[in-house]
Amino acid sequence: KNIPEFKAKFFFENKEVSSKQIFNQNKFYLFNIWASWCVPCREEHFLLSSLSKYNQLEIVGLNYKDNINNAMNFLNELGNPYNEILLDKDGTKAIEWGAFGVPESFLIYHNKIVKKFIGPLNLENVEEIKKIIK
Repeated sequence: KNIPEFKAKFFFENKEVSSKQIFNQNKFYLFNIWASWCVPCREEHFLLSSLSKYNQLEIVGLNYKDNINNAMNFLNELGNPYNEILLDKDGTKAIEWGAFGVPESFLIYHNKIVKKFIGPLNLENVEEIKKIIK
């Protein structure tokens, strides 16, 4: 299934970007929908950090219905595994992706959703992602 086209603002700068500008390379992306108030997001964060070490994978975060200061504190405390972070203040972008809640992650290649992970990533999911991107 093709990824939805959308526009969003960057987390760290007040600049809008389109999904075509983000997901434009011939590589794998992990699109992770997260929020600072989400306990399972906190639990999966160390796995995202371990995946961020793979050169053949870019991790793009979508910060969902969150307070920007709380989100900054979350990243300062746990680290930032994301290559880019986009904002979804009202939750409409997550809905366009068919997300049911947070966290959810989508493995993307050539602008197509290869795999969807509902709920927090676990070690089995990480191994599956590693196998697919090799």
